[in-house]
Amino acid sequence: MKNLQTMKQSVQKGFTLIELMIVVAIIGILAALAIPAYTDYTIKSRVSEGASLTGAFKTAIEVYWSENGTLNGLTDGSVNPVTLGLTAVTAEYVSSILIENVNNRPTLEILLNSGTNKLGDAAAAAGAGGADGGCYTYTATPTSAGGNIQWSVGAGACSTPVPTKYMPKT
Repeated sequence: MKNLQTMKQSVQKGFTLIELMIVVAIIGILAALAIPAYTDYTIKSRVSEGASLTGAFKTAIEVYWSENGTLNGLTDGSVNPVTLGLTAVTAEYVSSILIENVNNRPTLEILLNSGTNKLGDAAAAAGAGGADGGCYTYTATPTSAGGNIQWSVGAGACSTPVPTKYMPKT
């Protein structure tokens, strides 16, 4: 009788090997899904640093548009940011922001830093890194004479554009 009670108690203790293997498999599947998503998230956040730095540039171009009623002065070739009262911008992940003329519209070209410690190996493998670290552009399009300016983000004339999935929204 004593052996039966001991057997019942020992059967009720702990988890079986099958249960533990199922839990480990579930954790492995979740990790396999989470790691690529996290990598994409970190690349997006690093690339979007340029978008946050373009605010002063966008404002300067919009002020120029509102004061002059034209963007012609900004479409005579590459514009020095100092002309608009801006200083050169560099940051941890952004090497520079250039104001250029693309199809007679002012365009902000964001150049990202190169190196694996900047965008990381995953970005380089996905095409967001490389020799120059990648780039993307914001293009100004006036909605109407004297109206607002709409900004669109894209690859522009970049030699190594950032993949679309990493580009910030407008």
